[in-house]
Amino acid sequence: MNEGIVIPVSFFAFIFAMVYVFLTTRNKERMAMIERGTDPTIFKGVGKYSNFLTLKFGLLFIGAALGVLAGSILTAYTNLDNGAAYISMIFLFAGLGLVAGYWFQAKKEKE
Repeated sequence: MNEGIVIPVSFFAFIFAMVYVFLTTRNKERMAMIERGTDPTIFKGVGKYSNFLTLKFGLLFIGAALGVLAGSILTAYTNLDNGAAYISMIFLFAGLGLVAGYWFQAKKEKE
C-alpha cells in the first residue's frame, strides 16, 4: 500500500466520523426532547447574539489577513525570521479583531 496516501485518507475519515457522530447525537437528543414535549428550537441561534458571531468571525479573518500583510512588511524591512514575523503578526491582529468584536458587542448591549 502507498504510505503517502494513508495520512490524508485517515485525516478525512476522522473528520467525517466526527461530523457524523455530532449530527447523529444531536438528532437523537432533539428527538428525545420532542418525545418529552420540550421545544428543541432552543439550540438555534435565533437570539439577539446570533449576528455577533458572524461579526466576530469576520473581524477574526480580517485581523488574520492584516497579520499576514504586516508579517510580509516585517520580513521585507527587518531582519526578523519569516516564521516569527508571520505567526506573531497573525495572532496579534486576529486577537485585536476579536477584542474589537467584544468591544462592539458590549457597546451594542448597553444600548
